[in-house]
Amino acid sequence: MKEILAISGKPGLYKLVSRGNKMLIVETLDERKHRMPAYATDRVVAVADISIYTDDGEDTPLPGVFESIRKLYDGKTVDINHKKADNDEIIAFFKKALPNYDTDRVRVSDMRKVIAWYNILVAAGVTEFVEEEKTDSDGV
Repeated sequence: MKEILAISGKPGLYKLVSRGNKMLIVETLDERKHRMPAYATDRVVAVADISIYTDDGEDTPLPGVFESIRKLYDGKTVDINHKKADNDEIIAFFKKALPNYDTDRVRVSDMRKVIAWYNILVAAGVTEFVEEEKTDSDGV
Protein backbone atom coordinates (compact mmCIF):
# COMPACT_ATOMS: atom_id res chain seq x y z
CA MET A 1 0.00 0.00 0.00
CA LYS A 2 3.02 2.31 0.32
CA GLU A 3 3.43 2.35 -3.48
CA ILE A 4 -0.23 3.15 -4.19
CA LEU A 5 -0.57 6.92 -4.52
CA ALA A 6 -3.29 9.54 -4.69
CA ILE A 7 -2.52 12.76 -6.56
CA SER A 8 -4.51 15.85 -5.66
CA GLY A 9 -6.55 17.14 -8.58
CA LYS A 10 -6.27 13.90 -10.56
CA PRO A 11 -8.90 11.17 -10.42
CA GLY A 12 -8.15 7.59 -9.46
CA LEU A 13 -5.14 5.94 -7.90
CA TYR A 14 -1.61 5.50 -9.18
CA LYS A 15 1.18 2.99 -8.69
CA LEU A 16 4.72 4.25 -8.13
CA VAL A 17 6.89 2.97 -10.97
CA SER A 18 10.13 4.92 -10.61
CA ARG A 19 11.69 8.03 -9.17
CA GLY A 20 13.21 10.70 -11.37
CA ASN A 21 14.91 14.03 -10.83
CA LYS A 22 12.34 16.10 -8.88
CA MET A 23 9.49 13.85 -10.02
CA LEU A 24 7.91 10.44 -9.66
CA ILE A 25 6.90 8.21 -12.54
CA VAL A 26 3.42 6.85 -11.81
CA GLU A 27 1.08 4.48 -13.61
CA THR A 28 -2.71 4.47 -13.43
CA LEU A 29 -4.29 1.44 -11.79
CA ASP A 30 -6.99 1.16 -14.44
CA GLU A 31 -6.86 -1.06 -17.51
CA ARG A 32 -5.06 1.61 -19.59
CA LYS A 33 -1.88 1.51 -17.44
CA HIS A 34 -1.05 5.06 -18.56
CA ARG A 35 2.32 6.31 -17.26
CA MET A 36 2.95 9.94 -16.43
CA PRO A 37 5.22 12.12 -14.28
CA ALA A 38 4.14 13.53 -10.93
CA TYR A 39 6.22 16.59 -10.17
CA ALA A 40 7.28 18.08 -6.86
CA THR A 41 4.52 20.69 -7.22
CA ASP A 42 1.84 17.96 -7.32
CA ARG A 43 0.41 16.95 -3.96
CA VAL A 44 1.16 13.22 -3.86
CA VAL A 45 0.14 11.09 -0.86
CA ALA A 46 0.56 7.36 -0.28
CA VAL A 47 -2.78 5.71 0.40
CA ALA A 48 -1.22 4.02 3.45
CA ASP A 49 -0.64 7.49 4.97
CA ILE A 50 -4.28 8.60 4.68
CA SER A 51 -6.63 8.03 7.61
CA ILE A 52 -10.30 8.54 8.48
CA TYR A 53 -11.38 10.51 11.55
CA THR A 54 -13.13 8.46 14.25
CA ASP A 55 -15.10 9.30 17.39
CA ASP A 56 -12.61 7.70 19.75
CA GLY A 57 -9.81 10.13 18.85
CA GLU A 58 -7.74 7.48 17.09
CA ASP A 59 -7.81 7.93 13.33
CA THR A 60 -8.25 4.72 11.33
CA PRO A 61 -5.72 4.24 8.51
CA LEU A 62 -7.36 3.93 5.09
CA PRO A 63 -5.94 0.42 4.48
CA GLY A 64 -7.80 -0.67 7.65
CA VAL A 65 -11.04 0.75 6.24
CA PHE A 66 -10.39 -1.06 2.95
CA GLU A 67 -9.83 -4.30 4.91
CA SER A 68 -13.15 -3.83 6.68
CA ILE A 69 -14.91 -3.31 3.33
CA ARG A 70 -13.14 -6.38 1.92
CA LYS A 71 -14.52 -8.50 4.78
CA LEU A 72 -18.03 -7.11 4.23
CA TYR A 73 -17.96 -7.90 0.50
CA ASP A 74 -15.80 -11.07 0.56
CA GLY A 75 -13.08 -9.37 -1.51
CA LYS A 76 -15.46 -8.32 -4.28
CA THR A 77 -16.15 -4.80 -5.53
CA VAL A 78 -18.77 -2.70 -3.78
CA ASP A 79 -22.09 -2.81 -5.64
CA ILE A 80 -22.96 0.79 -4.78
CA ASN A 81 -22.45 3.30 -7.59
CA HIS A 82 -20.42 5.97 -5.79
CA LYS A 83 -21.44 8.64 -8.32
CA LYS A 84 -25.20 8.02 -8.51
CA ALA A 85 -26.08 6.70 -5.04
CA ASP A 86 -27.90 9.12 -2.75
CA ASN A 87 -26.20 10.40 0.39
CA ASP A 88 -28.28 8.23 2.75
CA GLU A 89 -27.21 5.06 0.95
CA ILE A 90 -23.53 6.09 1.09
CA ILE A 91 -23.78 6.94 4.81
CA ALA A 92 -25.52 3.63 5.60
CA PHE A 93 -22.75 1.75 3.78
CA PHE A 94 -20.01 3.65 5.59
CA LYS A 95 -21.64 2.99 8.99
CA LYS A 96 -21.30 -0.74 8.26
CA ALA A 97 -17.69 -0.41 7.08
CA LEU A 98 -16.49 1.94 9.86
CA PRO A 99 -19.16 2.30 12.57
CA ASN A 100 -17.18 4.76 14.70
CA TYR A 101 -16.31 7.29 11.98
CA ASP A 102 -16.60 10.96 13.03
CA THR A 103 -19.91 12.12 11.56
CA ASP A 104 -18.92 15.77 11.92
CA ARG A 105 -15.59 15.64 10.09
CA VAL A 106 -15.99 12.87 7.48
CA ARG A 107 -17.91 14.22 4.50
CA VAL A 108 -20.04 12.19 2.11
CA SER A 109 -17.64 13.14 -0.70
CA ASP A 110 -14.84 11.46 1.29
CA MET A 111 -16.99 8.34 1.67
CA ARG A 112 -17.65 8.28 -2.07
CA LYS A 113 -13.91 8.52 -2.73
CA VAL A 114 -13.22 5.59 -0.36
CA ILE A 115 -15.74 3.44 -2.26
CA ALA A 116 -14.28 4.46 -5.62
CA TRP A 117 -10.70 3.79 -4.49
CA TYR A 118 -11.63 0.42 -2.99
CA ASN A 119 -13.24 -0.65 -6.28
CA ILE A 120 -10.18 0.55 -8.24
CA LEU A 121 -7.85 -1.46 -6.00
CA VAL A 122 -9.95 -4.64 -6.20
CA ALA A 123 -10.24 -4.31 -9.99
CA ALA A 124 -6.44 -3.94 -10.14
CA GLY A 125 -6.00 -7.17 -8.20
CA VAL A 126 -5.00 -5.66 -4.85
CA THR A 127 -6.58 -7.76 -2.12
CA GLU A 128 -4.14 -7.40 0.77
CA PHE A 129 -4.68 -4.01 2.35
CA VAL A 130 -3.13 -4.51 5.79
CA GLU A 131 0.31 -6.04 6.19
CA GLU A 132 0.33 -9.10 8.41
CA GLU A 133 2.45 -8.96 11.55
CA LYS A 134 5.61 -10.97 10.93
CA THR A 135 6.92 -13.07 13.79
CA ASP A 136 10.34 -14.64 14.15
CA SER A 137 10.54 -18.40 14.04
CA ASP A 138 12.32 -18.26 17.42
CA GLY A 139 9.28 -16.61 18.97
CA VAL A 140 11.34 -13.56 19.96
